[in-house]
Amino acid sequence: MSAEEMHSVYDTILILDFGSQYSHLITRRCREINVYCEMLPCTQKLKDLKWKPKGIILSGSPYSVYDPESPHVDPDVFTAGVPVLGICYGLQEIALSHGGKVEAHSQREYGYAKIKVEKTGIAHADRLYDGIEMEEDGGLQVWMSHGDQLTSLPPNFMTIASTPTSPFTSIAHKSQDIFGVQFHPEVSHSPKGKEVIAAFVKNVCGIQGGWSMDSFIPKEIARIREICGEKGQVIGAVSGGVDSTVAAKLMHEAIGDRFHAIMVDNGVLRKDEGAKVHEMLTKNLGVNLTVIDASELFLGRLKGVEDPEKKRKIIGNTFIEVFEAEAAKLEAAAEKELEEKGGEAKGKIEWLLQGTLYPDVIESISFKGPSATIKTHHNVGGLLENMKLKLIEPLRELFKDEVRALGRLLDIPAHLVGRHPFPGPGLAIRILGEVTKDQIKILQQADDIYIDEIRAAGLYDQISQAFVALLPVKAVGVAGDMRTYDQVVALRAVSTEDFMTADWFVFPPQVLKKISSRITNEVKGVNRVVYDVTSKPPGTVEWL
Repeated sequence: MSAEEMHSVYDTILILDFGSQYSHLITRRCREINVYCEMLPCTQKLKDLKWKPKGIILSGSPYSVYDPESPHVDPDVFTAGVPVLGICYGLQEIALSHGGKVEAHSQREYGYAKIKVEKTGIAHADRLYDGIEMEEDGGLQVWMSHGDQLTSLPPNFMTIASTPTSPFTSIAHKSQDIFGVQFHPEVSHSPKGKEVIAAFVKNVCGIQGGWSMDSFIPKEIARIREICGEKGQVIGAVSGGVDSTVAAKLMHEAIGDRFHAIMVDNGVLRKDEGAKVHEMLTKNLGVNLTVIDASELFLGRLKGVEDPEKKRKIIGNTFIEVFEAEAAKLEAAAEKELEEKGGEAKGKIEWLLQGTLYPDVIESISFKGPSATIKTHHNVGGLLENMKLKLIEPLRELFKDEVRALGRLLDIPAHLVGRHPFPGPGLAIRILGEVTKDQIKILQQADDIYIDEIRAAGLYDQISQAFVALLPVKAVGVAGDMRTYDQVVALRAVSTEDFMTADWFVFPPQVLKKISSRITNEVKGVNRVVYDVTSKPPGTVEWL
């Protein structure tokens, strides 16, 4: 379902992103309380929206609000007649916009703090903390992360919470539904933070929920049927990963045999992946899947290419070309069948299904304000500008955990729903350097051993994603009495809720030891194994 269509079905909170590393968590917290929300850059003009939000949340930011180059919100936000909540930088933006004063703090506040909520006796101002149980000392533990501070309250605002070092920790307008909090309620370190967000969304904005995967399924199926009509056909990009599998199952539920699932073997899949995916989708889900071997085409275009962004764009563009060619073949076959056997003419293949998720969209959009593109996802920013097929992306507004929940509701077996993600560009972005058949073979073997040992140790379901990266460096080693000079592989395993942030997985030492031993003994061309202990941020989950 597109964002525009979501707004016609669900009351929506608009989150304006000023570039905070926590911005996506605001979205997560709203979704967790069954409220639909959408995050857009802080530069978004309200007059350009085709929908009206029920409330607006301003995120934090790495900027100082008083700097000449700092981003600022559209002034219409404060006159749109909808409630506004500013978080950290968002509070300071509200204050500055209304005549308050923000200055650098003498000491940056980072970490836990205890706020004291002050009852004002003004009904609308007290709603932000209504129903939230305080601790025994009457305070509320929160997480601070700021170097600037509001030092002068704007006219017509009042304090509703404070700390000894931050006298304006929470503020509220005296007559309008405009609130600000200096702390970060969206992070888990603020134990009652989600309740604060819920109070704003429900008490102030008046949204009582309704967003859930149970409600999403029938609405999305109805939307797909309306888009495709009675005869329209869809060709689907299926990789065997959770996203494309759930998208394929949803499409099959909506239009049945008019959905043609296609898996392109681009030459950079995991070991025996084509055969495994074919069995999984046809046997477990009843989806009619065709596997196309286009490995020579892809590898030919990737020859000599080392830049990761170029790899993604080459793969994205080639995918579309292959799908458009396959769509033409299917239509030609249908026309031939009609000529030979007669019957009713089939509709044309106009649509291409993709399993794009919301984090893909967030990471692929370059805001002209504070945020920048982290990387181009092949299915978001790496598509042909003149592609003939129109995209249909039923999961585009969902996070990974929502997709898994959707899969369970669609009766997809647990071992498929719980499968680790695999990127569309495949092993091409896990080979740091040129992609060759020899490099692919090395990585396939190492990755197969890695996943096999993770499963054998009973750790697979505790890890969100695990893979091997083949590094463009060589190291000296010893095999028997011989000196070796072979390649290095890096193991990566992370735990995460939504893939916007992630932490590295702590393996039992004996498991890593066995994995390393097997790879260096069984994979010709590798003599050293390292483990990546970088969180996201500052790193990303994938290396490229």
